[in-house]
Parts: sequence; structure tokens; C-alpha cells
Amino acid sequence: MRRCNSPANSTTAMPPTNPSEADHRMDQALITRIIEAALLASSQPLTLAQLQGVFPEEEPAPPGSVERALELLRDGCAERGVELVEVASGFRFQVKADVHGWVARLWTERRTKYTRATLETLALIAYRQPITRGEIEQVRGVAVSSNIIQALEEREWIRVVGHRDVPGKPALFGTTKGFLDYFGLKRLDELPPLSELKDIAELEPQLPLDRDGQLDGAVPASAAMGAEHAE
Repeated sequence: MRRCNSPANSTTAMPPTNPSEADHRMDQALITRIIEAALLASSQPLTLAQLQGVFPEEEPAPPGSVERALELLRDGCAERGVELVEVASGFRFQVKADVHGWVARLWTERRTKYTRATLETLALIAYRQPITRGEIEQVRGVAVSSNIIQALEEREWIRVVGHRDVPGKPALFGTTKGFLDYFGLKRLDELPPLSELKDIAELEPQLPLDRDGQLDGAVPASAAMGAEHAE
């Protein structure tokens, strides 16, 4: 798969010819290529600290060079079908929204069908966190099934963030970095205003690239078709 072009891709970085030189710093082109390779090889977003940790202590990347590499890679994707984004867990390459529909046809997503009650519960937690199960029930007017909470916890979209200081000390729920990553968000304040969102299902999941170049949480359509014929 052809990746993003960047100024770094057009320059061949040469290793130092004299190991005894006082300045062992690598040039920006090589640093950018290393950062790009690390992001493409990782199945998860990488933080700035993790990217800096790719370089050995005896030859660290110069100050600001990793940040510059990220800028070059981001700019290099301007005319490409993928983009470099920063989500809650770090930086990653993902499919751009304007080509999402075509790319998604190559895969059959193993997507769980969540009930409206589950999505409403997730929306309340996302927009009103921290919130207790009882408070969710007060807003919805119906009981919240333990299966709903369990499903959202197993999906790693919500977690217990504390306990309300009232009798019984009910658990307080909040969303996770996994929730933000799934919807391509860096922070909660990037959620669309609740008044503009009729259903949390309107939020579009993003399609990050994993180490095999496949979409996260999906299987190729050809594999799915093969499984159907085998049944």
C-alpha cells in the first residue's frame, strides 16, 4: 500500500560517515521516516513520548525534531486518502472521511448491533459524566439493565471513574480513551453539541490502519465471503 508522501520521502538520509564526529544527530529526513514507520507498524496510536522513545538514549532525536516530523507527515497527507491525526491515545494514520465510503466496501465489519437503550445510555455517560446508573435511569425514565453497562464496559467505551459520596456510594461512570479513539476524538470537548446530535449513532467511527494495513475491527470482504461458502 502506498503511504503518504512527505518531504522526507524524497530525500535519502545517509548514516554518519564518521562515527567519531561530535555531532551524531540524525537529519530531519531520517527522523521523519522513522516516525512514519513507527506509526505504520503500530496497531495502536502512539504518544509523543512513545515516539521519542523509539530513539536510543545515546542518540536521541534532537529537541523538536519528532514534533517537526509529525508536522511534515501531516502536511504530506494533504492530497492523500489517509491522514495523520491525534486522538486521545496518541497519533495514528486513518482513512479520510471523504473516501471512507469506498474503502469500507473492502471490509465486512464485525460490528455489534447495539440497542437504542445501549446507545442512549452511552450518550448520557458521554455528555453528562461522571454519572451514576441511578441518574441515568432518572433521565431515561426506565431501569438500566446490567447487560447494558456490561456491554459498554466490555467494549471499553466506559469505566468506573469514582463513587458518589452518598449512601450506598454508587459508581460513577465516564467514557474512556477507547471511546474517543473510536470516534476519532482527542478530547471530550470535541463532541458535537448535544442539541445538534439526534442520536449518538450519528457519530461516525473512524477507520485507523493496523499493522497489516487493514481496518480496525473489520475483516476483508473476501474472507467473509469465503466463510459463508464454507458453511
